[in-house]
Amino acid sequence: MYPKDVEKLLLKVQKPGRYVGGEINSVIKNKEEVRVRFAFCFPDTYEIGMSHLGLKILYGAMNQVPDFWCERVFAPWVDMEELMIENEIPLYALESGDPVKDFDIIGFTLQYELSYSNILNMLKLAGVPVKSCDRHDLFNLVVAGGPCACNPEPLADFVDLFFLGDGEEVDLEVMRLYQRCKEQGIKKQEFLHLASQIEGVYVPSLYEVSYREDGTIRSYTPKDGAPATVKKRIMMDLDQTYYPDYMVVPNIDIVHDRISEEVLRGCIRGCRFCQAGFLYRPFREKSIETIDAQCKALCESTGYDEISLASLSTSDYSRLNELIDKLHCWTVEKKVSLSLPSLRVDGFSPELMDRINSVRKSGLTFAPEAGSQRMRDVINKNVTEEELLHTVAVAFRAGWTKIKLYFMIGLPTETMEDIDAILKLGQKVVDAFYQEKDRPGGKGVEVTLSAAAFVPKPFTPFQWFGQDSMETLRKKQHALKDHIPSKRMTVNYHDAKTSYLEAVFARGDRRLGDVLELALERGIHFDGWESCFDFEKWMSLFEELGIDPDFYCARHREFSEVLPWDHLDYGIKKEFLERECRRAFEGKTTPNCREKCSGCGAACYGGGLCVEKRADLV
Repeated sequence: MYPKDVEKLLLKVQKPGRYVGGEINSVIKNKEEVRVRFAFCFPDTYEIGMSHLGLKILYGAMNQVPDFWCERVFAPWVDMEELMIENEIPLYALESGDPVKDFDIIGFTLQYELSYSNILNMLKLAGVPVKSCDRHDLFNLVVAGGPCACNPEPLADFVDLFFLGDGEEVDLEVMRLYQRCKEQGIKKQEFLHLASQIEGVYVPSLYEVSYREDGTIRSYTPKDGAPATVKKRIMMDLDQTYYPDYMVVPNIDIVHDRISEEVLRGCIRGCRFCQAGFLYRPFREKSIETIDAQCKALCESTGYDEISLASLSTSDYSRLNELIDKLHCWTVEKKVSLSLPSLRVDGFSPELMDRINSVRKSGLTFAPEAGSQRMRDVINKNVTEEELLHTVAVAFRAGWTKIKLYFMIGLPTETMEDIDAILKLGQKVVDAFYQEKDRPGGKGVEVTLSAAAFVPKPFTPFQWFGQDSMETLRKKQHALKDHIPSKRMTVNYHDAKTSYLEAVFARGDRRLGDVLELALERGIHFDGWESCFDFEKWMSLFEELGIDPDFYCARHREFSEVLPWDHLDYGIKKEFLERECRRAFEGKTTPNCREKCSGCGAACYGGGLCVEKRADLV
């Protein structure tokens, strides 16, 4: 529960429910019986953090251990932050109300590069030294994991260790090691050395970086017995992997206010821009029986009446129709609805439509990603225009009238003709509605085209590709906005400035730590929010420190260059990514993993689809 001093502030802030705790299913333990306290810090607001599935999984996994207590911490919004500073109230955890500085381990999830400034700001609000070299004792250990941990180098000066890959087991192993070292009086440096021997743990202070005269990296050299390459951790059998039978029920509305049931991990598709599709390989599914039992338990413990079947691509679940039929055996009677995010254009069949007709028809979202077939081949989307138009026709016949299509602009080899093709494809979707004889009567169609700026990410075939300049991206955005061919169509696009900064930190190295530290000093944070983001301030920081941000985001890199993440192993061979990059520039597609094994390297883990369907290739 929140500290007493906070109560007087709640009437002065937006959404006081963000700061009070006490939710249903939150875990309260006796501090005297706990050996390791873990502050799970989400570097954004309560509504966003409470929607994050990873937090819910790890919160439950840690708290099932009697000696451990994991509590939640969220970034206070600017109004609350100002009052906390004014009243000398440090950042605190929601379960106990204790200051974060009282915790053994302070953990952050790295979901988005523009949250890095919030991470440093939360440490400052907690009264914890921001740089790891200033935290000398085995206390206030700062750890981090999540997708952005695949290139942790911009945060290397601030985080003591990073978790790579799945966290359910490795997090607990590190906490047990911490408990043992704490009880035996072992010093922090020795603990870090021992932790570096655990698979999936990266300790940046145990690696020295050297640079060439042109600013590129010469080498990463491990010291004190640290491994030359750090391999990610993976949970292969999802039926045996921990999954919570309860989730904290928030006091206020959050972004995704429903049950999230993970049905699979990984992706079979190999879209060349998609970092998650490569980071989470190999493809692994839960059984129908496990999913069904977990959904029942979560409905009973939370009272929610909506279940979201979560994954990178839910329509790729091999027995999806059978799964929905199984869930319908009880969800229909209990008036629990099913939500199916992450549906692909080529996975939206009439049979699936029949099964989800009970879902409210607020709108459907698909991601062609590019308007022309040429660009879809470049990015290996493996979706045709005919498949998209067939899919929307099926949706129109079933009563849907709102379609949202996601695209990216600034992709490798993209031309203005490819931009124009986005509008033409949107118009064809509008036309398909009016050509459909069985469309809903008395209604018009609404087609929204959403265009995000492409950001080159580590561990993708496009990791060597430089991002379009902001001038070029704006030109492409205006080409979309100024030439909308139908009143039934709207165009949205993301600010190119945020995408630029995202690319800088996505492909950055340790030298960006100085920029983050100066950003903290200048009060910069909540960069993922339009109302707080100040691009000019960021550019002034780079200029003041003599760092060229274009060196990180706009520069095309040679295949031979040492990348800041080359000493980290996510199971995907660099040679495979290079081969896929070359195929992209040749306009050649690669079959998905169910059709043919492409030899990406993920078979090294000895499980998942790689072994189940391609055992002869392992």
